[in-house]
Amino acid sequence: MRLRYRHRIYPDAAQRQALARALGCARVVYNDGLRLREDAYRAGLPYPSDGELSHRLTLAKLTPERAWLGKVSSVVLQQSLHRAYRNYFRALKEYKAATARGEKAKLKVRKPRFKNRRHDQAARFTANSRFRVLPDGRLSLPKVGDLKVRWSRPLPAAPSSVTVTLDGAGRYHASFVVEVHEAPLPAVDAAVGIDLGLSAFAALSDGRKVDNPRWLRARERALRRSQRNMARKRKGSRNREKARRKVARLHARVTDTRRDFHHQLSTRLVREHQTVCVETLNVVALGRSNLAKSIHDAGWSTFVGMLEYKARLYGRTLVKVDRWYPSSQYCSACGRRDGPKPLKVREWTCPGCGTTHDRDLNAARNILAAGLAVAACGPGVRPGSRRAVGEEAGTALAGAA
Repeated sequence: MRLRYRHRIYPDAAQRQALARALGCARVVYNDGLRLREDAYRAGLPYPSDGELSHRLTLAKLTPERAWLGKVSSVVLQQSLHRAYRNYFRALKEYKAATARGEKAKLKVRKPRFKNRRHDQAARFTANSRFRVLPDGRLSLPKVGDLKVRWSRPLPAAPSSVTVTLDGAGRYHASFVVEVHEAPLPAVDAAVGIDLGLSAFAALSDGRKVDNPRWLRARERALRRSQRNMARKRKGSRNREKARRKVARLHARVTDTRRDFHHQLSTRLVREHQTVCVETLNVVALGRSNLAKSIHDAGWSTFVGMLEYKARLYGRTLVKVDRWYPSSQYCSACGRRDGPKPLKVREWTCPGCGTTHDRDLNAARNILAAGLAVAACGPGVRPGSRRAVGEEAGTALAGAA
């Protein structure tokens, strides 16, 4: 499987200028290719192929208006040119195939949009560009130079490509794509169910709770102050750019802290348990509720994605329980189903056996039980609905009105 290893890089003044040139050229070529394909679609013309776009790019380099494209690596331009629609069409093909099979699916990659110089920038170098990781730890990029890299961990294998990114906070990163072989961990006799929430980030079936740090909420006061300061600055001025960088650094700190928390928790859960059961959540729909800010701040989808690829990497089993499973309604002690409860009810007593349950811990235990059933018998454990036969459609239950 392929993984990305991202490391911070520190270019000097000349290298920053060279990277700015490469990032700008990649953005221009990307927008040019996207515009040609959009115009062809509106005019009803055939879709321009990658070869045709590459030929037009070569001709554009010979014109005085686009001669500056020759000052950067040609691989960077080709990669930005070809990737404009490639990922979108691949995701669209998978979506149509799943829909044809009658499965519920969503489009994973949105339709390409034009890039702006004020947004995050990226330039991709493949093996054809002959980038190298030097013995002294520096990264050598064509027409850029040898960049200083802060290695937080070594690469497990030789990278097949590297993508240099510039974020809104002015930080440069090198993202290496590495082919990693699965390395199963020693088997353990333990399974866990996870109920994701807001009062506690995760409730585990073994009785533990993981606090929700609320990364964005903790820095809202500093963000409000910085955003008000930026709003007072004149647009286009250097002072406004400084204020914008300060706001971006605060957001980057929130993102980095959240990502580090997700990585540490997901790695610990996968290492300690052979089977991990988690409930699938419709985060898109939940993000339209009055709890949208808190839900997006928790980052449930990112955390579940980390659990998924780490379970595959380390030889563990991740089971996803259907989102419609009423985990908060069943009693984990006797199995009695109580009814739906509002979110403000955090504890409840089962009327059947009298057991008092913590809402989140009880849901985690039910998710574990349902996940183990799915792992043993498959997702179709509960019998599905069927069409009524004969006079069954006209019958009614005894005593029904």
